[in-house]
Amino acid sequence: MRLNRTGVIAGVVYLVLGVAWSVWAGVPWAFAWFVGVAVVGAFIPGEANHVTLARAYLSAPVFVYAMHGGYGAIAVAVALAGLTDLTDGTIARRFGRPSKLGGALDPVVDGVFMGGLVIGLAVGGTFPLWLALVVIARYLLPALAGGVLIAAGRRPELRHTLTGQVSTTLILVLVGGVCLFRGLDQDSGGLLNAAEVVIPAATVATFIHLGFALRRRAGAAEAAAAEAG
Repeated sequence: MRLNRTGVIAGVVYLVLGVAWSVWAGVPWAFAWFVGVAVVGAFIPGEANHVTLARAYLSAPVFVYAMHGGYGAIAVAVALAGLTDLTDGTIARRFGRPSKLGGALDPVVDGVFMGGLVIGLAVGGTFPLWLALVVIARYLLPALAGGVLIAAGRRPELRHTLTGQVSTTLILVLVGGVCLFRGLDQDSGGLLNAAEVVIPAATVATFIHLGFALRRRAGAAEAAAAEAG
């Protein structure tokens, strides 16, 4: 990859907003995070991919607010993240540039955002650490598996699975619900108990479905290669 105009412009805009938030919130370490994401983003082409990257930038504020119990601010950050998730695909189609990079970037950035949220909640005592690690594994392990396949010279088809979309929705609803209940000074114990069962089950289902999907696609590719040979 190389520097591109869209990436540089988007990075500057996000960096200005991030620095302004860092100064306003009194969180100087976040400046380094925003710079790091902006540097990576400068090499990523496509308008839609930079809408997706907004969630990576938001992960620093959401971590801070989750750690300190800023549930109202968390709600705003989650709403913004959800908006970018809804619009990035539409923008890619509008500009006629859907890409495999975008398909790979989307779940990675989702993992970064959700990781910031649940680790912040765990540090703040709102969420069990073990469950936060399950959420991170839900996004990290498929990304690592895809990276291993690419490093091995294979080109896996990067697209959302039904179980993956369902698990992401369940995680957002349950984690967001816990935050909402806490923000309204309501008992979130029942919802948290549900999350401790549903999130691990949905994560395991996602891994199983993804494993079968990769195996099926690998078999189809081998059959096609055999026929071509």
